[in-house]
Amino acid sequence: MPLADRFLDIRRDPHSDELLARGGDSEAHSVLQRAGFIGVVRVHETYHRAPTGLTEDDESALATDAVARLRAAGYHVDCDEGFDTDSRPASYLPLGSSVAHIAERIREATTTEEAADALTELTAVHDGILAALEEVLTAAAEFHDGLGQAADPYIARRLRYLADEHLHIIRTDLADTRNTLADRHAPHPGRSACTQEVPATERERSAVCACPPPPRTLPAPPPPVAAGLRR
Repeated sequence: MPLADRFLDIRRDPHSDELLARGGDSEAHSVLQRAGFIGVVRVHETYHRAPTGLTEDDESALATDAVARLRAAGYHVDCDEGFDTDSRPASYLPLGSSVAHIAERIREATTTEEAADALTELTAVHDGILAALEEVLTAAAEFHDGLGQAADPYIARRLRYLADEHLHIIRTDLADTRNTLADRHAPHPGRSACTQEVPATERERSAVCACPPPPRTLPAPPPPVAAGLRR
């Protein structure tokens, strides 16, 4: 990780008086989001601002909380004097970390059964992660139904469309992938665990295990030579 990604600034912009946070990596951006900041993506940078409509005291409390959270996570934060704090709140693994652990299980899987077991956490019909995500989208749609602004019914319909169409496709395809893997009962040829044992039928006396040799890779062909002009 680049060292520069461990540094952030949280200050009021001297020109606009906006409360802005700049710098950091994706983990720091997640911390800022959880503290209440809103991400702004531009062509050359991503920064964070305070939500609109806050009082100056509310913004100061938000910035102070973000400074404390970031420093507790090991980031170096330069900030306005009013936001400085010695507080270091306890940090807990976010829910997304549990979901990301499924990816790690798949990366470490050596058989189709192990990969299928990991995908089951996503695709289980009643209590899988994708089923829970559908509930979240539906709940967010219901929240917008009675919120009162002109765009809210459209947002509610959009959220239901995401659940009924896009999420349905993801659930169906992943469930099919999971079921296909569960039926195969095969080791992954590139991830088989080595037992460090040599079978009696091994022909090579120098072998220290039964693993097959790595596949041969052919050298890349030389780049084509541009033909010269004939004189």
